[in-house]
Amino acid sequence: MTQRKRTVKTPALAWNGRGPADPRVRGLRALWHSEIAWLGGRMAWGPDRWRFYRLVGREAARTVRAAAARVSAPPDILARVRVSGLVIAPQDLRTSDATFADDIYAGLFVFAGRSLTASGGSPFDYAPPSPEWADELYGFGWLRHLRAADTALARANARAFVADFIAGRGDPALARQTPVAARRLVSFLCQSPLVLEGADHAFYQGFLRAIARNAQQLERDLRRGVPPHWRLTAAVALCYAGLCCEGIQPILRRATRVLSRELDRQILPDGGHRSRDPRFAMDLLLDLLPLRQSYLSRSVEPPAALLRAVDRMLPLLRLLRHPDASLSHFNGMGATDADHLATLLVYDGALARPMMHAPNSGYERLEGGRVVVVADVGGSPPLPYSANAGAGCLSFEMSSGPQRIVVNCGLPASGGDLRRLARSTPAHSTASVANASSCRFLAPASWGLEHAAAAWLIRRRGPVVLRGPASVAAERVEEGDSLLLAGRHDGYGPDYGVVHERRWQLFPAAGRLEGRDAFLRQAGKGRGAGRLRGHDVAIRFHLHPGIAVRGVPEGLELASALGEVWLFSAEGAAVAVEESVYFSGLTGPRRTDQIVLHLRVADDTEVRWTFARLASAPLRGAA
Repeated sequence: MTQRKRTVKTPALAWNGRGPADPRVRGLRALWHSEIAWLGGRMAWGPDRWRFYRLVGREAARTVRAAAARVSAPPDILARVRVSGLVIAPQDLRTSDATFADDIYAGLFVFAGRSLTASGGSPFDYAPPSPEWADELYGFGWLRHLRAADTALARANARAFVADFIAGRGDPALARQTPVAARRLVSFLCQSPLVLEGADHAFYQGFLRAIARNAQQLERDLRRGVPPHWRLTAAVALCYAGLCCEGIQPILRRATRVLSRELDRQILPDGGHRSRDPRFAMDLLLDLLPLRQSYLSRSVEPPAALLRAVDRMLPLLRLLRHPDASLSHFNGMGATDADHLATLLVYDGALARPMMHAPNSGYERLEGGRVVVVADVGGSPPLPYSANAGAGCLSFEMSSGPQRIVVNCGLPASGGDLRRLARSTPAHSTASVANASSCRFLAPASWGLEHAAAAWLIRRRGPVVLRGPASVAAERVEEGDSLLLAGRHDGYGPDYGVVHERRWQLFPAAGRLEGRDAFLRQAGKGRGAGRLRGHDVAIRFHLHPGIAVRGVPEGLELASALGEVWLFSAEGAAVAVEESVYFSGLTGPRRTDQIVLHLRVADDTEVRWTFARLASAPLRGAA
């Protein structure tokens, strides 16, 4: 029976100085804060505490090794060389918008969902509104928008901002972070025609010295040890420098070796990155494709690992792509830059078909007729790669034609609390037990030295996954006129003694998706498992903001603006429509709805649910 119905859509979220002001979103934040408190207790008394201590030990050892390398390492390759000139300017595949140049000229800097008004000054003189905003500013990728304006004013503006940075304005600690420095080096090289046109000799020499210092820093970072995904981005940037600059060619051979090694290590056989993050994979491809062309432009053979990685990665993007030209919201993916994705897929062939099965990356695709289902059936990434990973095992997204119907909340562009919330299991279209996540994230501990150590680790590693499902399995088959996908995970086994199994069965001709969620008890495992104490379970289906939902006698009627109507029904649980938030809107977070199936698990339990397409017709009169 439907507990509540609502059809009116509301405008975008209101924000105050501490985050979203909307009380519904504050309720979601409260859910996350309760999980933070629970994690603190587990770290203090449970097995997560020992995982935490081992991570502290490994990170401390890595810090000591890096300090020793600074003392004992031989001179840097680039220590006695300088950039004497630029040979080529690589192509920047990221699309640009000349209207951003007008905003920048007016002193308005909008990055990562946050804005800052410089009021006639330099943006480097202001405190960044968020860490993600600072990464964008110091990465200088926004220079491409000034280049798109193609005016003398835009070129002068670009030189002024670069000159401010070269003169030392801003926060050096923010600027020297390895991924930020790598993005800045690539941006300077790609946008050098914009910055140098009309520049005097003094500026030209200062610009070359800035490129040389940037390359020297990245080369030292590679020699002294940085996290693996930072090594990959640093190697990409140094390969660009070796190909584009006169005078530092010695770095190209070493950078190519590191690039080949890291691509072979980090790109999985099915084309996914070890982080399982679609956004990282897309950004990496936007750099690898021009890099491949830069090798050819300098008559240098591209490394085989680069060619293999590009060929494998492009088809996986098609697996994750929905018909509305956006990627599925898994493990760090937020709003999709559809123009960037379209640019990449041109390199894979306009008529190429998506792969359906990515066992190494843990993604599956069911497609038939107008319906597309993309599911996450993989475990947590390895700890060094998990700073953006979500606790969304067995979650899925569903589209019918260009309309998204079931979604995950997605990762917002910035905001520490909101990003942590978006990674939790309740922010995904899957089942959560006792409002907890199937993964445990590194978070500030509850007291004393543990709190300080956790804060230190988060600064160095990010909020990585301490523990996720230990056993994840998936299988897909074709059964007559249907496609069947089944998966299971034990992420709730250690704490609750519950294994979650999910099955999707897509009937393309009928336009119907049938699902089953089963919760199996593990005898003797989990808190209270021996007494078979019941646990509250919520099965969530987050709906796209473009879907209107209302109760009907048969279940819930879902209508899209395109005229399609779907019927949702379920048995074995109480059905409710509750508020949710969609973090992946192009204009920022938006209110939306979620269907929630509530039940209590005290023994083996099964719930069945169905999405069935009705005749394409407008939504019937509101109740």
